[in-house]
Amino acid sequence: MLKAEDIARLERATVAGVAPRRMMELDGWVLGLDGGPMGRARSAAPLSHDPPPPLTPALAESYAATGLAPAFRLPDLPVFAAARDLLRDGGFRPGEPTWVMTADPLAVAGYAGPGARRPEPVLLEAPDAAWTEAFCGPGFDAREGAQRVAQLSRSPGARFAAVRDGGRTLAVGVLSRAGGVGGIHGMRTAPDQRGRGHAGRILAAFARQASDWGHEDLILQVEAGNPARRLYRAAGFTELWRYWYWR
Repeated sequence: MLKAEDIARLERATVAGVAPRRMMELDGWVLGLDGGPMGRARSAAPLSHDPPPPLTPALAESYAATGLAPAFRLPDLPVFAAARDLLRDGGFRPGEPTWVMTADPLAVAGYAGPGARRPEPVLLEAPDAAWTEAFCGPGFDAREGAQRVAQLSRSPGARFAAVRDGGRTLAVGVLSRAGGVGGIHGMRTAPDQRGRGHAGRILAAFARQASDWGHEDLILQVEAGNPARRLYRAAGFTELWRYWYWR
């Protein structure tokens, strides 16, 4: 069971890893104040679960002061029932449920899933043109993808994984390094390359890099309906809690 300080550390790292233009803490919440497409970078998340911090008017006011619509990332736990009622009464509605998952890098580093064993991922210090093209390629929203690439490129010390073969980039992902936690973001595989083990090899490469950094935790967020959850479980990730974005 996670301690209160662990929850706070993971939530701070989650927001910092996606590099919002501004990040602040207020009334027991961590706020990402960014107008980009990434929900984690433009929502407020509680730094504790038991007891939960109060849902104060100052939180929404902080977003209004920066010209942003307020949004909240609220765990789907009984202790947040009153907060959910307040948001609902205020006209907020929940979006897609999302799971927070975590793993020990040492457990993921040796993951060898089904599919081809080659090619191995390369880790870049910044996304190049081929990486960006794959991230924004067929099957993905190119405009939103370009915004996400720009945002993730601001993440300090991040690594950008690419599986490449014959001059083509087949799969990509991002590993952030905020707050002593390795955050996994932007896992994308070309539609015609899925099921070949590329994403699993990226996870293992990220775990090895996180271990080299001295990190003891990997964390990621995945929508409840995303079939990638099966891969993450197989690689060694476990689910911590589910949350909803309220907007």
